[in-house]
Amino acid sequence: MEVFIVVVFVLGYLAITLEHSLKIDKLVPALAMMALAWTGVAFGLQDFTGWFDSHASKLIEGFADFLPEEKHHLLEATLLHHFGKTCEILIFLIGAMTIVEIIDHFNGFATIKGFIKTNKKRTLLWIVAILGFVLSAIIDNLTATIVLITILRKLLPDAKDRIWYAGLIIIAANAGGAWSPIGDVTTTMLWMGKKVTAEKLVEYLIIPSLICMVIPVLIGSFLPAFKGTFESGDDTEQATTTGKLMLYLGLALIVFVPIFKTVTHLPPYVGMMFSLSIVALVAEFITNKKFSLNQMQHGEDAGHHNSPTFRALSKIEMPSILFFLGILMTVAALESLGLIFSFGQEVQQVMSNELFILLLGAGSAVIDNVPLVAASMGMYDMSVFPIDDHVWHFIAYAAGTGGSMLIIGSAAGVVAMGMEKISFFWYLKNIAWLALIGYVAGYAFMFFFHS
Repeated sequence: MEVFIVVVFVLGYLAITLEHSLKIDKLVPALAMMALAWTGVAFGLQDFTGWFDSHASKLIEGFADFLPEEKHHLLEATLLHHFGKTCEILIFLIGAMTIVEIIDHFNGFATIKGFIKTNKKRTLLWIVAILGFVLSAIIDNLTATIVLITILRKLLPDAKDRIWYAGLIIIAANAGGAWSPIGDVTTTMLWMGKKVTAEKLVEYLIIPSLICMVIPVLIGSFLPAFKGTFESGDDTEQATTTGKLMLYLGLALIVFVPIFKTVTHLPPYVGMMFSLSIVALVAEFITNKKFSLNQMQHGEDAGHHNSPTFRALSKIEMPSILFFLGILMTVAALESLGLIFSFGQEVQQVMSNELFILLLGAGSAVIDNVPLVAASMGMYDMSVFPIDDHVWHFIAYAAGTGGSMLIIGSAAGVVAMGMEKISFFWYLKNIAWLALIGYVAGYAFMFFFHS
């Protein structure tokens, strides 16, 4: 049955990587392989000789001698444990996505365009790269990429110019998301999985991540594409006072979440729900005030459909949430059988952890970084690699920034590819080598720093 579960995972993941060729949304194979993997675990439960205790991060001794009732009880407890941990991450992401959508509802991101006051291409590159690095650490790398490319469309009418900027934005956004516990799904997983703390993650990764962003942008600024000046496109859109308020309030409350966790020691999703409640309250108050004036003037009925929170919830990426559910629970099935832990033990005997994680980062350019990080979290014994051990920081950096080497290697790259119609091979030829240099430079700094 173990072979069946591994085959299900391999075939399911192959279907995910061939999403565009098969024209089937990746959430479909993710959910299917989750259900089939746990079904395989249930049917083969009495024949398994090993079981991994996620609480203690070690294999349970004498599992083969457990009574059938004891094994079944352990299966239910393990499934509930993994589902609970997965839902903590998903609820956290839903909260963050909703806050971002509420900000967008009030056109808050138009405020960022006001920071760009130049007509020099090289200066514009540095501005959008720095904005990408900072924004992605707060609102995640995917959203930061969408916001900055949307702004670029208003500044650069020529798509041939924009794709160069989009390529460097991908690198900057992924680098920015790597050093923040709320900047990328993988860092959020490590933070909520108690592998790293927010303070140490920022302390150890902000400089390597900055190197990973600065070196490619510095080299890129000397390329012909970023020489000369540009003429800004016609744009009458202006940031409103309400938009500015919602932008600053939303960003501040997202940043407040790690502080809330540090003070209360409650799981991060509790803080995110608290932040969402405040943003939603202010949004509802502003909207109700506007519609009250409209009702007085025109006698219109606002209704529930005008609620900014309701609209924001209807726009969040539920397919991505379900995809993460399928992936994380499938990896949890492999982890429960001890397969991932055993593989990790074998790898540690063959090569150093630093070399393996370097290759893992390169692999994240081909394979989605979420299952890679989920698997790596089950590879290492917490008694040997405790919270904030350098191994977890290496994983956070590698998984967060390694995906920049291919345009399909990160969510930021995929969304940029769709928005600007960037060719896979164009990116491979023009941007991938810059991402590789930045990735290796940041990793080398981390290696010598920890040495």
